Amino acid sequence: MPVPKRKTSKSKRDMRRMHQKVAAPNPTTCPQCGEAVLPHHVCPSCGSYKGRTVIETDE
Repeated sequence: MPVPKRKTSKSKRDMRRMHQKVAAPNPTTCPQCGEAVLPHHVCPSCGSYKGRTVIETDE
């Protein structure tokens, strides 16, 4: 079995792990009310999706 000849430095280890980070959510603004909403999700404040009211909310 091959064994590493030298210890992997912290710099090399961290450069390898650089692409494994969790991406931050990318919210957009709702065209109806202007609140921040995730893409492809119903707006939690006004209940609209793609210009239609999907969920009735008490505003």
